[in-house]
Amino acid sequence: MMGNRLALIGVIIIGILMGTALLAPLLAPFDPLGIDLTGELEGPSPGHLLGQDKLGRDILSQIIYGSRVSLVVAVVVIGISLVIGVALGATAGYFGGVFDAVLMRIVDILLAFPGILLAIALAGVLGPSLKNIILALCVLGWVGYARLVRGQVLAEKNREYVVAAKAVGGSHPRIILRHILPNCFAPVIVEATFGLAGVILAESSLSFLGLGPQDVPTWGRLLNEGAQYLLFAPHVATFPGIAIMLTVLGFNFIGDGLRNKWDVKRGA
Repeated sequence: MMGNRLALIGVIIIGILMGTALLAPLLAPFDPLGIDLTGELEGPSPGHLLGQDKLGRDILSQIIYGSRVSLVVAVVVIGISLVIGVALGATAGYFGGVFDAVLMRIVDILLAFPGILLAIALAGVLGPSLKNIILALCVLGWVGYARLVRGQVLAEKNREYVVAAKAVGGSHPRIILRHILPNCFAPVIVEATFGLAGVILAESSLSFLGLGPQDVPTWGRLLNEGAQYLLFAPHVATFPGIAIMLTVLGFNFIGDGLRNKWDVKRGA
């Protein structure tokens, strides 16, 4: 029962976040990049509900527009990672052989690298931009899904329904797409839900380090700018930090709910 309640809370949080991102131009009370030096580091007030940063920009408006960046990065990175990981993992698990052996060695090598450090290195070399953050996070993003799907396909490919599909002349692509993969999607969806939370944390970390897009507000950059004012203007960093925390909790609550519903064990 508690798991269902937490999952519902997660759905509400993410639903509000998605609505906020979609309606950002209507919900933001000010231009997120509008400068007002007379309001430098002012705290929350009736005019600026969450206060202003060092340039007098409205923090609420920046958080609202920053939700767009976080969601876009999370959805695109997980989408690309899923397509690559599922395709490679399903192929390796179904056909086995040299391709499977080579792919798993590549996966082992990539998993030996700390993911965030590799993303920092790639983003640093490529330069700070939204496109480069997405590319940097996709380089390792597909690895976990490939390994997970491969394990699921190995467990499914010798079951009776697959043998029956082969016996009636089903092609390999049809068997994989129509018969095997639908039975593998439960753990993949659960892992992807947790992955969305991980990507948002990673994007915020890269933006905090100055490797995110410079022309739009991001939660990580707000945290970075507010870190130096924690003692006398804590609101600058506190509210973006709360936004990140709630978003990650929302996705994790949904992931926990799906995992409990489908009785899925994480990991490959």
